[in-house]
Amino acid sequence: MKPSLPLLLVTTTFLGLFFLPISEPKSDSCNINLNLKVPIPFDITNLHCLSVWDSQSFILRYVQTSRNTWSFILSTPYTNSYIAMGFSTNGGMVGSSAIVGWVVSGGKGGGIKQYYLGGYAPNQVVPNKGNLNVVANSTFITLESNHLYMVFQLQTTTQPLSWIIFATGSIGLFPQAPSFALTKHLDKISQRIDYSKAKFGSSQGDSTSNSSSSSSSSQANGNNGSNGSLSSQGDSCGSNLNLNAPLFFDTTKLICIPVWNTQGFILRYYESSPNTWSFILSAPNPNSYIAIGFSPNGGMVGASAIVGWISTNNGAGGGMKQYYLAGTTPNMVVPDRGNLVILTNSTLITSQSSTLYMVFQLQTNQPLSRVIFAIGPSGTFPSSPSFALSMHQDKFSMTLDYSTEWDPFWFYFHASVQSLGFIIGTIGVISGLVLNNQLQVDVSLHKALGIIILVLACLQMMALLARPNKASKMRKYWNLYHHNTGRVLIILAIANIFYGIHLGREGNAWKVGYGIVLAILLFIGFLFEINMWSSLEEDDD
Repeated sequence: MKPSLPLLLVTTTFLGLFFLPISEPKSDSCNINLNLKVPIPFDITNLHCLSVWDSQSFILRYVQTSRNTWSFILSTPYTNSYIAMGFSTNGGMVGSSAIVGWVVSGGKGGGIKQYYLGGYAPNQVVPNKGNLNVVANSTFITLESNHLYMVFQLQTTTQPLSWIIFATGSIGLFPQAPSFALTKHLDKISQRIDYSKAKFGSSQGDSTSNSSSSSSSSQANGNNGSNGSLSSQGDSCGSNLNLNAPLFFDTTKLICIPVWNTQGFILRYYESSPNTWSFILSAPNPNSYIAIGFSPNGGMVGASAIVGWISTNNGAGGGMKQYYLAGTTPNMVVPDRGNLVILTNSTLITSQSSTLYMVFQLQTNQPLSRVIFAIGPSGTFPSSPSFALSMHQDKFSMTLDYSTEWDPFWFYFHASVQSLGFIIGTIGVISGLVLNNQLQVDVSLHKALGIIILVLACLQMMALLARPNKASKMRKYWNLYHHNTGRVLIILAIANIFYGIHLGREGNAWKVGYGIVLAILLFIGFLFEINMWSSLEEDDD
């Protein structure tokens, strides 16, 4: 039996649809040319381009079209929600004016409006109001290749406000007539942009109780953007911290320690309020991610880490996320998971003078004392949508003593006691030489040991003057010299004191008394030595 014509048509159509090549949605980036199907009312050949929100793949293009006109194109992957771009005087939402656009699923409807953010309550977010002077007939939003493109122009006699807020709405919820009320954003980030150099200044991002949203500050090239020149100035605990970004805690009370000399990692921290610990980790920008993890046992498995990155070479932008290190394989390093309770709006990563600064606050009675630091392979960064973390290039672990915070006090106490000991010892040696001349007795060995001890003490005082910075590569050699000279000096001093008691014929009572005091001091010193060496061995694991 011959098949009927309608059946042939249906079968052919079905097979044709089945075997049609399926084109994958094209993602937008600063490395591809902008080619929209709709007409754009300004020249797009000179647009600057920045990846402004890496975790949400927000791409911003802009240019000063004429003397008083600035043109913007914001592109994002379509997530069935509204997208927003606001201009703020201080990086906060309240008081800012925003352009909000949306396209309903299936392209059945959409819109673009200005909103004034007068407060946090829904009735304080007012549509068709704001401080932005939007050029007439310049606004439109279009959906192409599964990407939203929101276009608008602003008229301003000066540059637009440098603090920019980006936000995404809840899935499936759009402003609707007649009120066009805006639902609370699902996620947001704020950036500060240097329009003249097409680069970031600094940024802030939202965070939740168990994960931090991306927040980045980077310099990125557009098609015609320019690189800002950066001077290479390393951070140190001897320099004042002066970030070009608002921080929500007092930085004058930060404790500063070099934590990884070979990589130039500097950690600042303190308990800024009860159960709130503030951290700033700085490192020379290695063109890779940097990480600080908190571990229950000093190992990577079971640790939770804050990871941040800024790409200055390929315009990939930057970000900051919490990861949970459940195992050693890549699929067991899980983004947006972990045991760290990160304060909302406390995360920030910024690049200044070729140095990365990663800022965050933890809500805890006291953070874990075993801390891990790591850097990633050069040129490799977490990227959307998986944000998988590549294997670290190098790592280091150490123990932080949050409870004492003795570092500055201990140094000055140590230096003061040793200086007093040097003065008293010098007086003792001079007194011994005077007595030796008066008594005319042969104590040549005792005198020789005293002189050697005095010389070693002088070398120790000279070492104090030549003490290199903790971040210096020479510091480990200075430590070897200073510590071992001190140990030799103590051994010779103990031997000479016992020998002096013997020469003075003071009897066993003096030897036993001094021996007891010495035993107590040696036992305390032994405990400190064991603790120090065990820490060093664990750090090398």
